[in-house]
Amino acid sequence: MPASKPSAPTAPIEPRVQRQELSPIHLLERAGEVFADRPAARDGSRRYSWRELRARARRFASALRADGLQKGDRVAFLAFNSEPLLLAHFAVPLAGGILVAINTRLNPEEIAYIVNHSGATRVFVSPELLAQLAKVPPTVQRVVLGPEFEALLAGGSDAPVEPWLLSEDEAISINYTSGTTGRPKGVVYHHRGAYLNALAMVIDHRLLAESRYLWTLPMFHCNGWCFPWALAAVGAESVCIPRIEPGPTWHLFDEGVTHFCAAPTVCTMLVTDPAAHRLARPVRLFAAGAPPSPTLIARMAELNFTLDHVYGLTEVYGPFTINVPTPGQDELPADERARLRARQGMANVCAGEVRVVDLDMKDVPRDGETMGEVVMRGNVVMTGYFEDPEATAKAFHGGWFHSGDLGVRHPDGSIELRDRQKDIIISGGENISTIEVEQAVVSHPAVLECAVIAVPDEKWGEVPKAFVTLKPGVSVTAEELVAHCRTRLANFKLPRQIEFGILPKTSTGKIQKFLLRDKEWKGLGRRIN
Repeated sequence: MPASKPSAPTAPIEPRVQRQELSPIHLLERAGEVFADRPAARDGSRRYSWRELRARARRFASALRADGLQKGDRVAFLAFNSEPLLLAHFAVPLAGGILVAINTRLNPEEIAYIVNHSGATRVFVSPELLAQLAKVPPTVQRVVLGPEFEALLAGGSDAPVEPWLLSEDEAISINYTSGTTGRPKGVVYHHRGAYLNALAMVIDHRLLAESRYLWTLPMFHCNGWCFPWALAAVGAESVCIPRIEPGPTWHLFDEGVTHFCAAPTVCTMLVTDPAAHRLARPVRLFAAGAPPSPTLIARMAELNFTLDHVYGLTEVYGPFTINVPTPGQDELPADERARLRARQGMANVCAGEVRVVDLDMKDVPRDGETMGEVVMRGNVVMTGYFEDPEATAKAFHGGWFHSGDLGVRHPDGSIELRDRQKDIIISGGENISTIEVEQAVVSHPAVLECAVIAVPDEKWGEVPKAFVTLKPGVSVTAEELVAHCRTRLANFKLPRQIEFGILPKTSTGKIQKFLLRDKEWKGLGRRIN
C-alpha cells in the first residue's frame, strides 16, 4: 500500500506494444476526442463539454505538479457533488497523486483524522464546509473551490500531461469507511479496479452517450461507485447537485435525467414526496446500501423507475453483484417479481467471484435457506487498508475478502442477504434475520421505514424490536403492526416491541443501527457495534 511517496520517474519506461496499463485517466483523454462537443457536466448554471472538461483536467493536473505535487501524494477533497470534485477524479491521478474524497457530514475531529492518517498534503474544500477544517493542521495547504480554485487552474496548461503511472496496480484513491466501531479505515483502490468497475457500471446501468446521470449518490462514497469514470467511457452527461431535495429532483427527472443511484431510504423519500408522479419516460436506478424491500421495488416500478438491485461494500469499489432478471420474470405477478428483484444477485461482469461460505470456508448448499458469510475476490477488491496491515490480513483471511454479511445462495446461483453478522438475532437458539422482519413490517401501507435490532429478553436471551417511521398523516398501533406481521412471519420472528419515531441515518442514507443497539444494550454486556 502506498505509504511512501516515490519521486516521479526520471526516464520514460519503455512501452510494451501489446499492453496499456488500465487506468480511468485514459477514459477522459479519449472522451475529449470522441465526445468532444457532447455535454459532459452540468453544475448549476455552468456547462462543460468533454473537450472543455479534458482541458480543465489537464490544467488542474499540470497546476498540481507546478505546485510541487510528487508521485503518490495524497490530495484530499471535502466537497459537495460538483464539477470540481468530478474533475478531481481524473486530474489528481493524472498528476500522479492519490485522491482522498472525504464525507462532507463528518465532524472536524473525524475530518482531521482522515487528513492526518492519509498524509494528505493539500485539501480542496467547498466554501460552505471551510469551518469543518478547523482541526486540520495549518501545514496542510487549503484551496477553496470557487475563484481560488479557478485561479489555480488558470495557471495550468491545456497541453497533454504525461502520466507518471508505472503500473495499473498503483493506488488511485483512498476511501475511508464510516468508522462506526472505531477509527475509520482507509480503503485503497487501484487504477485497474477503478477502470474495470467503471466498465461494469457502463454495462450494468446501460449507459449511453445520450444518458444524463443525476448525482444523487455522493461522489465521496466509494468514488461515486466509479461512475465519474464510467460516464467518461461512454460520453454521458453528469448532472451535479449538492444535495437531494425531492421536489427539484422530480423536476430533473421530468427534464430528461435518465439514470441515478440511491439508497432505499432516498428512494422512499422520493416516492413519498408530494411531487411524486408516474414519469413519462422510464428512469433507471441502482439501489444499494441496504436491501430494498419488495414493497419499495413495486412502488418504484409503478412510478416508471427501472430499479436494478446491486450490492457491495467500500472494500469492493461499491457494487460487486447485480440482480439480473431471469427469462420470463417480467411476466410474473408484481409482488413475486418484486420479491425476486430484492435479491443481491451475482457478481458483475468485471468483478470476480462471490461465494457464501460456512466457518470452514466451505460453500453452503444452494438451497436458499442455509446461511453463511458472503466472501469475494477478484478485480475490484481493494488493495488493502491504508497503513493497517493487521486489519488487511483479517479481512483477507483464507484468500478471500470477508464482507461480514450473512446470506444464502439460491439454486440459480444468486445470493440473497439475510443480515450483517453483528445484526443477526439469536432468540432461544433460533436465528432471525432482521431483514426478513423489516420487510414484513414495511409491507404495511402505513409504514415509511423500519429498522429491526435484537433487544435483551430474560426468557429468550434476545428478541426482535422494530423501530418504525410512519408515513405522514397516517397512524397505526403497535398491536396492528404485529397482527399484520403475523400473516407473514413465524411467531418466534414477530417483533416483541415496536417504537415509533425518526430513524438515525448516515450521510449516504444508511440507517445507523449501532445507535439503536447502543441505547438498548448499553451496560448489558452485548456487543453494540
